[in-house]
Amino acid sequence: MGTISNGLASKPYENTNAVGLDWRKSSRTDLDPILKDCVILAAADDAQGHPHFSIPDGTRMVALSDDKDPSSPVLYFSRAELRKFFEGVKAGEFDDLMATDEEMEQAAAVAA
Repeated sequence: MGTISNGLASKPYENTNAVGLDWRKSSRTDLDPILKDCVILAAADDAQGHPHFSIPDGTRMVALSDDKDPSSPVLYFSRAELRKFFEGVKAGEFDDLMATDEEMEQAAAVAA
């Protein structure tokens, strides 16, 4: 059985499409009780036989999913791909896609 952790607590969690992974989510979301409201990431097995030429065997991979459904699809990215994406996030390239304060308040009210 895998786990899910927000850096403050850890709970058993399993995605049926990626059994046994230890998932991580933002510390800005709760685990007690588990609020299923977040993108989750996990270190995955190294690539083997990936269909894209840019992902050779042995490439370290990261799994990405959604914790709202334990059978959510799982996407796999190389650590290099995720680094490029996270650098764009940190640089503000996706700020226009972030929830407003009002949207965050609405989401908190629904979860309560």
